Amino acid sequence: MKKKILIVLGIIILAAVGKYVYDVNIDHNFEPVVEGKVYRSATIPPDELTDYIKKYNIKSVVDLRKPGTNDLINNPEVSPELVAEKKAVESVAGAKYFDVGSEQIPNQVTLDKFYAVMDNPDNYPVLIHCYHGEGRAPLFSAIYKIEYEGVPNDEARKESRWFVDLSPFAKGKEKGEYLLNYKTRKQQEEEAKK
Repeated sequence: MKKKILIVLGIIILAAVGKYVYDVNIDHNFEPVVEGKVYRSATIPPDELTDYIKKYNIKSVVDLRKPGTNDLINNPEVSPELVAEKKAVESVAGAKYFDVGSEQIPNQVTLDKFYAVMDNPDNYPVLIHCYHGEGRAPLFSAIYKIEYEGVPNDEARKESRWFVDLSPFAKGKEKGEYLLNYKTRKQQEEEAKK
């Protein structure tokens, strides 16, 4: 009996590891946040990114990697991977690249850059990505849902990750608490009037 349990447990673990490897390395954790409007992913290699842009009619790519690299042209700290991605995005007619490098928890300057992209209806559909598509991309996707779609904070938090309560988005963890306490710009305005 113990041997059967161990075999079943081993199969479950192998399936979970296989799914993770597939999601991150083959599918790039690509998924819709709001179908036809906002997508999120891990880093997609530049030679594959153009196919995603064309297939999903993506007009803007928001890159959350590398905080502090706002000037891709004149900043000597910029890595070649960001430059290659920018070139790939801009090789597709009408597509725009936005460097919104963020720490794991965004500061107000980063949020303002994100809002500037998302406030412009001409930028949609938008792809939001970080390195693995498991931290900042789900966080900013949840912020989008709260800020622009009116989704309640806890619902957006729960939609951010599979097994949310076993992830950094759990209640009591930094990202989870950030989303639970996130206030939209409208809520902040209303509080300021009081």
